[in-house]
Amino acid sequence: MSEAIKTHKDLRVWQESLKLAKEIYTITNSFPKEETYGLVSQMRRAAVSVASNIAEGAARASNREFAQFLYIALGSLSELDTQWLLAKELEMTSSTPENSVDPIRKMLLGLIRSIKKSI
Repeated sequence: MSEAIKTHKDLRVWQESLKLAKEIYTITNSFPKEETYGLVSQMRRAAVSVASNIAEGAARASNREFAQFLYIALGSLSELDTQWLLAKELEMTSSTPENSVDPIRKMLLGLIRSIKKSI
C-alpha cells in the first residue's frame, strides 16, 4: 500500500464495499422468512466477504498477497451479483445489482492492475 493509504479504511473500494454490505442487509430484510438460511444468508455472507477480503489483503505483508485477496473479493462480488439477479428473477426484490456491483468491480480490477505492476 502507498504512503497516503495507511489502512484498508483509506481505500475507496473498501468504503464502497462496506456500503454495499449495508445495502444488502437492508434489501434482504424484506425477503421471505423461508429464505433466511438460503439466499439471505448467502447474499449477506458474499457482501461481507468483499469488504473483509479487501481489509485482510491490505493488512498482508506483500503486494502479491494483497492482489490474491482482491481476487477473492472479486469472486465474492461475482457470487453476490448472481444471487442478486436470482432474487430479482424470483421477484424477491425490484432492485438490480448493476449500480452497486459494477463500480466496485471496476475499482477492484483497477487496484489489482495497479498492484500487479509493482509485483
